[in-house]
Amino acid sequence: MQRYFVPDDQVENDHLIIQGDDYHHIVHVMRMEKGSKLICVLSCHKTALCQIEQITNERVIVRVEEWINEQTELPIQIYIAHGLPKGDKLELVIQKGTELGAASFIPFMAARSIVKWDAKKANKKLERWKKIAKEAAEQSHRGKIPDIHAPMTIDELVEFAKIADYRLFAYEEEAKQGNHRTLAAILRQMKHGQSLLAVFGPEGGFSGEEVELLKQHGFFSCSLGPRILRTETAPLYLLAAASYQFELQ
Repeated sequence: MQRYFVPDDQVENDHLIIQGDDYHHIVHVMRMEKGSKLICVLSCHKTALCQIEQITNERVIVRVEEWINEQTELPIQIYIAHGLPKGDKLELVIQKGTELGAASFIPFMAARSIVKWDAKKANKKLERWKKIAKEAAEQSHRGKIPDIHAPMTIDELVEFAKIADYRLFAYEEEAKQGNHRTLAAILRQMKHGQSLLAVFGPEGGFSGEEVELLKQHGFFSCSLGPRILRTETAPLYLLAAASYQFELQ
């Protein structure tokens, strides 16, 4: 059954209004008609089984048939901060990271990022990232769409990180030295409802200055096992480890 996110301001009693791209998808892609059923998720994370009552030139109006009690979100909030990588690697991280339960994505302009942030293309790029996250959240039956932040500087990132209960960065030097226990220890300490901000470098990793800055601001350096992972693989490994710790034991 198709799933759509509906803003809270599009709710009128027991009816919801669907517009924009989702309207196009319902009417022109899925070719749904009056009486068709679908799942709607509100911004407040409430989920409803709905039936289409009316289709106009611009809106689909659905009636709530049943509120559904779902629990598909990770019990902890994980913010993924990623140094801007080449090509479409960040799009992959956002798509698969959303499927794995990430709460937020924060790109940042790392010293060794080959790609430089083009302010002229910023809005278009952000909209694409948000669309990827929305579609991945619908596909994976998430109860919320992860937040996608505009790229930050490393200084802005460490300031933003103060909102998190725990902070770490994936550092390959820890893996080379065989120090593999930090991530597991942090996950074991965390309680339901707490937050973790995890930072990953671009293809070239972190500069020495970035490592020192992160450590000075309370970030723990950690390995992600004995193998060196690609920049787009590392965040997914961490999210999978968190899911195992909190959802499969």
